[in-house]
Amino acid sequence: MLVDGFAADAFGTNCYVVATGPGEQCVVVDPGIGVVDRLEELLAKHRLHPAAVLLTHGHLDHTFSVTPVAGARGIPAYVHSADRELLKDPSKALSMDYRALFGGRLEYAEPDDVVEMIDGAVLDLVGLEIAVDHAPGHTGGSVLFRLPGNADEEICFSGDVLFAGSIGRTDLPGGSMDAMRASLRDRVLPLADETIVLPGHGPATTIGRERATNPYLREFGQEAPGRGL
Repeated sequence: MLVDGFAADAFGTNCYVVATGPGEQCVVVDPGIGVVDRLEELLAKHRLHPAAVLLTHGHLDHTFSVTPVAGARGIPAYVHSADRELLKDPSKALSMDYRALFGGRLEYAEPDDVVEMIDGAVLDLVGLEIAVDHAPGHTGGSVLFRLPGNADEEICFSGDVLFAGSIGRTDLPGGSMDAMRASLRDRVLPLADETIVLPGHGPATTIGRERATNPYLREFGQEAPGRGL
């Protein structure tokens, strides 16, 4: 399997590509703000051909480039149904401060081909079987994407649900600390310690490492905001 990515200049949002190997079709995970040129370079490096875009949630720092990436190739964008409306109007999930920051200065268009995901779905894409776990809290439609990795390890794209040493903030519109606690308890903690976590921001980690050291996991969350837009 081939997994590669980079952090966008805006908000440090991680954008990933996943394929069975070089020269194959791939999926793109979370193309954020200003990533198109760097993504094209990454695709060329591995000779990859995008077949779908997967969105861990609907926040603008994870979805901003979904239309140019998907539209230029006529490929679908996958988002959980609870965050579907954020592709039409990202401002619904922004605080007043962020609305002032973005207001009137960023052009945004919804993709033509949007596929709404539900909890428990298994996406059969580009030779990969990708499980979808609904994990609300950061947003109402946040999900984990899980798929088999190399050897016996599982890979989890955690979006802004789980970071190395932290969790996603819950104080933006659509966020809920109660829902986040439930997602940590029911979706994250049952995963095997060997699971590799590729988060929406920051470095990779493992479930075992976070289970042992992440204070939010150990306490099922705290009331202070976490990271992310």
